[in-house]
Amino acid sequence: MALTPQWLDELRARTTLSAVIGRTLRLTKAGREYKACCPFHNEKSPSFYVNDEKGFYHCFGCEAHGDAIRWLTDQRGMPFMDAVKELAGEAGMEVPAPDPRAAERAEKRASLHDVTGAAQEWFADNLKSPEGAQARGYLARRGFSDATIREFGFGFAPDSKQALKGALSRFDESMLIESGMRISVEDKEPYDRFRNRLMLPIHDMRGRVIAFGGRVLDPDGKPKYLNSPDTPLFDKGRTLYNLHRAAPAARQTGRIIVVEGYMDAIALANAGIREAVAPLGTALTENQIELLWRQVERPILCFDGDNAGQRAAMRAIQRVLPMLRPAHSLSIVRLPSGMDPDDLIREKGAGAIEDLLSRPASLLDTLWDFERMSAPLDTPEDKAGLKARLLDHVETIQHPDIRSLYKRELLERFSEFAFPSRPQREFAPRKPFRKGEWKQPAPALSPAAREQLTRAISGGSRDALARAVIAGLVRFPDQIHRHEHALHQFAMRDRNVGPAIESLLEAAETLDLSAQSPISLAHGLPAPPEKAHFAFLDEGTDPGDAREDLAEAVSLLVERPALESALAEATARFDRDPEGSFAEQARLRERLLALNERLKQFGRRKAAAADETGS
Repeated sequence: MALTPQWLDELRARTTLSAVIGRTLRLTKAGREYKACCPFHNEKSPSFYVNDEKGFYHCFGCEAHGDAIRWLTDQRGMPFMDAVKELAGEAGMEVPAPDPRAAERAEKRASLHDVTGAAQEWFADNLKSPEGAQARGYLARRGFSDATIREFGFGFAPDSKQALKGALSRFDESMLIESGMRISVEDKEPYDRFRNRLMLPIHDMRGRVIAFGGRVLDPDGKPKYLNSPDTPLFDKGRTLYNLHRAAPAARQTGRIIVVEGYMDAIALANAGIREAVAPLGTALTENQIELLWRQVERPILCFDGDNAGQRAAMRAIQRVLPMLRPAHSLSIVRLPSGMDPDDLIREKGAGAIEDLLSRPASLLDTLWDFERMSAPLDTPEDKAGLKARLLDHVETIQHPDIRSLYKRELLERFSEFAFPSRPQREFAPRKPFRKGEWKQPAPALSPAAREQLTRAISGGSRDALARAVIAGLVRFPDQIHRHEHALHQFAMRDRNVGPAIESLLEAAETLDLSAQSPISLAHGLPAPPEKAHFAFLDEGTDPGDAREDLAEAVSLLVERPALESALAEATARFDRDPEGSFAEQARLRERLLALNERLKQFGRRKAAAADETGS
């Protein structure tokens, strides 16, 4: 029968495992799973669990494990095809018709397994030979125990283009080539793929050797790591190194760890952390993520602390975002800069990496941190770019609820970052003011500039704070340059006060600001309203304190319209994104309330200071 892996996966997906097992075994609900006393060995307390979501049963006592098909073949003794037909009939699926070519391909796969199995035996024998001394020395330097070397099947490929062909002469040349062990080239004799390399077998979930990885032993050799090509046995995008060992361990610990390479996985196993797997020279694929989710709901990515490792983690995040579903995500552990798992274990022991694994970062936290640190954020344009990048990531999420929650959380973090609440400045007592302290000649303005300023101060602006700030800058022109950028941004937003501020900015280019004296106007300085609330306009205020009060007033003046503009933008987006817009509006309104309260406190503080001076 032409039963493809895709067809069998569909059959398993349509089958409720607990319903199949429950026909012959009494199951008890246990959270998301079912439990029972194991039918494969005698026991008094339940250690047999059935998980419908993951589609497998497992006994923690005797390690019995399998899916619905395996249950029918192992527990009820049915032939494989009879089990498939029974489940397919219940699921409403039609069993594919016999296909002679599929049968031939299946037979060929079995034959190729013979080739890779024989190659593994030969590589392992070579490691024990005199030729394998250099490879054994490398393993000793890595600190791998003899038990680890035997368990993971380390071997050695001699530096010869024809040695493997001679050792595996019972197999046809075509099979050696198809299994990836030999390379065929035009007009030349085929040659061995792996030469002078430490060899490592790659297994499928049934523990059969399907491919190899080889590490170069010559310091100048390239590439450092070489894997088998894709073959009828091996698809690197659908295979995770060490999964057949890590899956049982993961069921015990409740976690599975993804590292960058197979040597990292072996280093962790050598240190007692056995639930580690690795992709095979590629970024994590969708198929590999699904394999991980069959084991645990939140696999831990543990990539190297260098830039390449962080880029690999980000590629994995981008790959998984469209796949996110309830309760399924990734966690990320960032190793110290420049270190891989083996380095960390050697330097600080297994406890150091266990400590990191016990507190991984969430996918959302990692996404936020990566984008926030990926580019400078010095200007409003830079910050807008951060927001755009975050929203681009969010839009790739297919699940609507998760997409809305990610958008809300990331926009809240962006608002906190872009519009931080400013701590209230503690009021300092004024220093005694000595009359006649400033005697420098007053700088003058052009008639047009004087007219703009007089109009703004005497009533051209309805905002008392803006009028007071302009008057304060006229009194302390040396502060214009200090706040030039903020004032220019405000002038662009407020057309009422903008011309007066632009006049000050233009005048600042020619005035002698070092004189530290007020700008003289033709008919004196009009008094702004509520003068008592702004101590920097009070003649009795120490000039140093007045300049600091003026700086705080400029900060309040500039921050408010920026928040109001962001609030208007969030409100306009309500029809397209009601949930995200509402959350951002709430956040921005809270900031505006806090800013207005600061402004009130600013005024009350200045009034209190004036009362103290008067008394």
